[in-house]
Amino acid sequence: MTAPSPGAGRAAPLRLGTRRSPMAIAQSEQVARLITERAGREVELIGITTFGDVSRAQLAQIGGTGVFVSGLRTSLLAGEIDIAVHSLKDLPVAQPDGISLAAVPGRDDPRDALIARDGAKLADLPPGAAVGTGSPRRAAQLLLLRPDLRPVPVRGNAGTRLAKVESGEVDAVVLAYAGLARIGRLDAVSQVFDPDEMLPAPGQGALAVECRSGEPGLAELLACADDPATRAAITAERSLLAALQAGCSAPVGGYAAGTDGLRLRAVVAAADGETALRASASGPAGQAEELGRSVAAELLGRGAGRYTAVSAGIAGQISNGDDDQ
Repeated sequence: MTAPSPGAGRAAPLRLGTRRSPMAIAQSEQVARLITERAGREVELIGITTFGDVSRAQLAQIGGTGVFVSGLRTSLLAGEIDIAVHSLKDLPVAQPDGISLAAVPGRDDPRDALIARDGAKLADLPPGAAVGTGSPRRAAQLLLLRPDLRPVPVRGNAGTRLAKVESGEVDAVVLAYAGLARIGRLDAVSQVFDPDEMLPAPGQGALAVECRSGEPGLAELLACADDPATRAAITAERSLLAALQAGCSAPVGGYAAGTDGLRLRAVVAAADGETALRASASGPAGQAEELGRSVAAELLGRGAGRYTAVSAGIAGQISNGDDDQ
């Protein structure tokens, strides 16, 4: 008999699709390690360039952060990759046919962070300071905290945005704390916003692991990376977003947390920061979807629809992410 070759019978590595930005690669590597440690399956990263990466237009003009997700999903459905990893806040609230949200790993810090020269805090910025952000949610909440500030739109990965502060193009930028942690740039943070000051985007700090629906055994394997508490929290947040029919052009924040149940807090703000509607409610983790819908119903009953309206035909197809990649 011929002796089996080394590794014979070993399953082929899972192909994990990732955007090519440093942050996307870092979070994909994080998921790959988790799968290998818990399921004993090797994972290889496959770099994919999406339309959102090459377009320089503002996100609201090209369809929101869903433009980052669609390229990976296209490769997934075509069988070019086995797994796709996204920042969960980038996911459109409607799950497409043929793709399953197989795992939501444990959430990292969901808060927003200010990066300013010389470690300046928000209160230290001069009147009229230019603060860079690609997020209407962040811009509106900055104006709620300091109406004299001047939010300016910025695009590019985290390193590009940090460079705009260093060069003096803007006085500060606001980015996700979790993203900065993933690329090892917490040294740049001058202030971290408590959720009472600035509510995060729904899903911020969490990752989404997707695979093709019906792939034999794959969803079951990937379940090893799922964190039930995080999944319940983001389910409430995304249910809120779906019920509000809000997307990246609507300044909506939502954050759920808790150990013996969930408390969901939400804000819907006018783009100019002059008005903000807030609501919160608590409930069992097993009723996360109902919790999100009830908070949305309260906000809509108080007139939130004025700020969250989207064009007919695209409701549910856009997300509230902030392009931190």
